[in-house]
Amino acid sequence: MMVAHVPGPGQWLAAEIGDSDAWKVPLTAEHRQEVLDAVQAAGPASDATTPAAFPLPTLGPLLRRVRDELADGRGFVLVQGVPVEAMSERQCEIAALGLGCHIGQIAGQGPGQAPLTHVRDTGADPSRPRTRSYQHSGRLGYHSDPTDVVALLCVRPAMSGGLSAVVSSVAVHNEVVRTRPDLAEVLYQPWWHDRRTGQGPDSFFTKPLCTPRGDGGVSISYGPDYIRSAQRGAHVPPLTPAQQEAMDLLDQLTGDPRFALTMDLRAGDLQLLNNHVVLHGRTAYEDHPEPERRRHLLRLWFTGVMTPADKR
Repeated sequence: MMVAHVPGPGQWLAAEIGDSDAWKVPLTAEHRQEVLDAVQAAGPASDATTPAAFPLPTLGPLLRRVRDELADGRGFVLVQGVPVEAMSERQCEIAALGLGCHIGQIAGQGPGQAPLTHVRDTGADPSRPRTRSYQHSGRLGYHSDPTDVVALLCVRPAMSGGLSAVVSSVAVHNEVVRTRPDLAEVLYQPWWHDRRTGQGPDSFFTKPLCTPRGDGGVSISYGPDYIRSAQRGAHVPPLTPAQQEAMDLLDQLTGDPRFALTMDLRAGDLQLLNNHVVLHGRTAYEDHPEPERRRHLLRLWFTGVMTPADKR
């Protein structure tokens, strides 16, 4: 097959937008108060997952514009100033769910299909096949999550490290097309992936890294850690030389400062990423010794964000 260059606003370079504030959305004092009022009205037992259950009179329309930017623009936004410092951990959970339901339909995570995941170091060994990436403090390679959009609300940053970085997977795709069209074709072929749900065959599945979309775009799904760990499957064939070379090239490009935009997430930052057109990674981090000061993020997944605006 002949792989073509993919146009559109989802193609951007960090070198071009890194000094811009266009991707940042700072909340006003009024917005912050609306969040606090909605959390208070919802009550501690709430799992507010509809806009009606978590009313945000002026912030709600802004979040709908954020959703449009995620779906039809550059594919990532950093909302700044969620008032986490004024809330308990339970209230932060309610706020994350409440803000999220204005973005899209909240999707379940993990075997229990929980609406929200706590991202913090649990001491899990990253080399173990069933360890999830959010359970340890080591470096995470650039990857995408398996839903339309992922959101990370920073409750507390680490003592040091834990920098988040995002890359336009469309820009990386186009660079592969430009420089190595032979490897670009490999990205559209089936690859083995690991669900990390156990040792049985159900833990492994095949999926191309790149899938054409009906609008002429491309959906890019990549996770090097989960591709490499799939090799533990008894029935999974070894990576081909072309696949190895393609992964080496992807890892080289995603680490290139031309492509990678780094963010030092602070308390109250809400990072939102379109998994179809953005890859994200994280540096290793070192935590504070006190449990109450350790790095803590809340993760949400969304579906339905890519639905055309006139059908939402």
